[in-house]
Amino acid sequence: MANKWVYMFSEGDMTMRNLLGGKGANLAEMTTIGLPVPQGFTITTEACTQYYEDGRKINDEIMAQAMKGVKKMEEINGKKFGDLKNPLLVSVRSGARASMPGMMDTILNLGLNDEVVAAMIAGNPDPAFERFVYDSYRRFIQMFSDVVMEVGKKYFEQLIDKMKEEKGVKFDVELTAADLKTLAEQFKAEYKNQLGTDFPSDPVEQLKLAIEAVFRSWDNPRANVYRRDNDIPYSWGTAVNVMPMVFGNLNNESGTGVAFTRDPATGEKKLMGEFLINAQGEDVVAGVRTPMPIAQMEQEFPEAYAEFIQVCETLENHYHDMQDMEFTVENKKLYMLQCRNGKRTAQAALQIACDLVDEGHKTEEEAVAMIDPRNLDTLLHPQFDAAALKAATPMGKGLGASPGAACGKVVFTADDAEAWAARGEKVVLVRLETSPEDITGMKSAQGILTVRGGMTSHAAVVARGMGTCCVSGCGDIIMDEENKQFTLAGKTFKEGDFISIDGTTGNIYDGVIKTVDASIAGTFGRVMAWADKYRTLKVRTNADTPADAKKARELGAEGIGLCRTEHMFFDPERIAAFREMICSDTVEEREEALDKILPYQQNDFKALYEALEGNPVTIRFLDPPLHEFVPTEDADIEKLAKAKNKTVDEIKALCNSLHEFNPMMGHRGCRLAVTYPEIAKMQTKAVIRAAIEVQKAHPDWNVEPEIMIPLVCEVKELKYVKKTVVETADAEIAAAGVDLKYEVGTMIEIPRAALTADDIAKEADFFCFGTNDLTQMTFGFSRDDAGKFLNAYYDAKIFENDPFAKLDQTGVGKLMDMAVKLGKPVNPKLHIGICGEHGGDPSSVEFCHKIGLDYVSCSPFRVPIARLAAAQAAIANK
Repeated sequence: MANKWVYMFSEGDMTMRNLLGGKGANLAEMTTIGLPVPQGFTITTEACTQYYEDGRKINDEIMAQAMKGVKKMEEINGKKFGDLKNPLLVSVRSGARASMPGMMDTILNLGLNDEVVAAMIAGNPDPAFERFVYDSYRRFIQMFSDVVMEVGKKYFEQLIDKMKEEKGVKFDVELTAADLKTLAEQFKAEYKNQLGTDFPSDPVEQLKLAIEAVFRSWDNPRANVYRRDNDIPYSWGTAVNVMPMVFGNLNNESGTGVAFTRDPATGEKKLMGEFLINAQGEDVVAGVRTPMPIAQMEQEFPEAYAEFIQVCETLENHYHDMQDMEFTVENKKLYMLQCRNGKRTAQAALQIACDLVDEGHKTEEEAVAMIDPRNLDTLLHPQFDAAALKAATPMGKGLGASPGAACGKVVFTADDAEAWAARGEKVVLVRLETSPEDITGMKSAQGILTVRGGMTSHAAVVARGMGTCCVSGCGDIIMDEENKQFTLAGKTFKEGDFISIDGTTGNIYDGVIKTVDASIAGTFGRVMAWADKYRTLKVRTNADTPADAKKARELGAEGIGLCRTEHMFFDPERIAAFREMICSDTVEEREEALDKILPYQQNDFKALYEALEGNPVTIRFLDPPLHEFVPTEDADIEKLAKAKNKTVDEIKALCNSLHEFNPMMGHRGCRLAVTYPEIAKMQTKAVIRAAIEVQKAHPDWNVEPEIMIPLVCEVKELKYVKKTVVETADAEIAAAGVDLKYEVGTMIEIPRAALTADDIAKEADFFCFGTNDLTQMTFGFSRDDAGKFLNAYYDAKIFENDPFAKLDQTGVGKLMDMAVKLGKPVNPKLHIGICGEHGGDPSSVEFCHKIGLDYVSCSPFRVPIARLAAAQAAIANK
């Protein structure tokens, strides 16, 4: 048999979602369980894929099957398509596998033309009916022109506004049949004016063009962005649903509505929704008129309302989840046009999950599986007040790099951010891009806005770690750092001007928008306890400060998977000593400078061990290239010259000599410890001394430091640096006369390390995947610059996701899987984790579960996301 491209609603059910799309599968399911659905058909998602394969054309076979569907629809409904006596009018709507509200297109009232309109009116001389026919006709011309032929909506809206003004009325409903007839004529003239051809009058041609338009809308810019944000593959395609029109705009005995079986904002178990009398569905959604609350429908249409309440109960009991429904009442009779599991806020999702378990609809495991982990982010960060946000219009948009809401005065340097915050000002730090030395200013700011950089730029990674709101990569900003100002959307912002940024959506607003604190409800703890019960992956955190570590512990972290020691070097007292070390000529001078830093590092580690109360702490030795630490300000250069007894020019020359063409692949990581073993010695002493001190104070804790050597690519290199670490550590332990266990492991972040993991495992106690660098080196992309050109890759469908935000399981994942399979047999005690940004991304966490990692590590505020994702992975892969 040839391909079956078309299914009647009576031929499908909800298990066929991949083929029929969500809307089609649910219409079929509602038909099966006997609900009042106008009977039509679905053109499959496979037909959409075929449409793109055929160079964006609908082939004859698909169209022939669609016309057979129309024939069956005519038989069921007793009306004929294009007939003058009893015409069948249809709606054509999209419906992808995953719900994409408002992203794709709908066309109503299809099948109308001048002849059909005249015949319908001749058959029913009631003036109210004439008005209804012209209302439907003008709507069809407007929607068809906008959606199918891409003539802007605004041209038609201007004509309607002009007509209302001339007639002195406020609402469309007040226009007469004659007014609407004139509008229909004006719309057709506008269509011809815009496109140079007449409005198509053949219903079959209208249908074909409409089906093509829905397929085409799968690839429109807003759908592409939505898909990327929600992990919906391009290859899925959308289905098309064709169903007979039922008319909510027929008369005052008709209407249309949208409803939820529970409150999508809070999760409360009560019917929520809106209803409009004498209207079509688009009126409710588009907000053209203010609808009435659904409860009022009871007074207007008591029979239809009673039936609708019954339908709500049937659907909840059938789908065991909160339902979002669209329906129409025509002459007091109820018709169901759509149902789906409703979109909800994170707060509502937790409430509904707990309620569904208590009501016996779901098991704990099912409840855990139904919550989107990414939504939890919004529960943990301050948010904009919903009403204030609704009233505001964004003036620009970047990448929502770290969730939450921030409002404050614009500052342009980290020092200013610190100084202004110290005197009680709320600030938003605006930078071209941030660097490690901006960290104190970033901590002081309410939010961070950068012109450059992607989801794993320095600003984004650090902000997520701190739970600070960040919008990165807003290329529309014209920056003038010298004069402390920037321009966006034609407005120039100077230091001290107010700005508001939304780190969830990436939106940027002028002025002040009120924020409200996040509240973690009791349902959060309950769902997390279920998640912990079912997951097998441990969840650690990336934290460099006791405050971050404490926050992560509150959110359920079971250890530190990555402490970046370089962030501890930027304190003014330490950086001076470290710069002296860099500018030293002999080993002795270097050791002398490092001795000044040792007590600080020791206290840092001590505070971290205390915050973790005996849970594991992995400390990564110095990673960035030295040029990131050298001074750039003249005053700092002079101070360093004085301290080292050198001239300013000598210091400048030395700083310049440290700059590398490609520092990300340069003299950094373990390469520093090979060149300057004294750095590794100092850091080892600090780690071990702190551990001894804390173990003595808390004999009941198990303090067992994990020392991680970064950027290894060759086993001999690891062996060389490990020798320095082990000799230093053993000497410290012997001198203290204690018994302390410690581990030395490595970060797998260079492809060669993954390929030779069997050799490296002989020398390592643990592996930790640094997937930010591993992604960078596997793709050969600079993670700081790739954002500039990746959009072109998304548009060309070369990539569907940012590989720095969502783990590339095919390439980078293959290297990880290989490293696990090579390493574990050589060293059965080897424990393996991941600490790149991917550790908090749900689909990447599932992959880590599949390849057998022991833990994932992520920024503190992503710990709950990782816990939930790990549980979902365990449940799905049982």
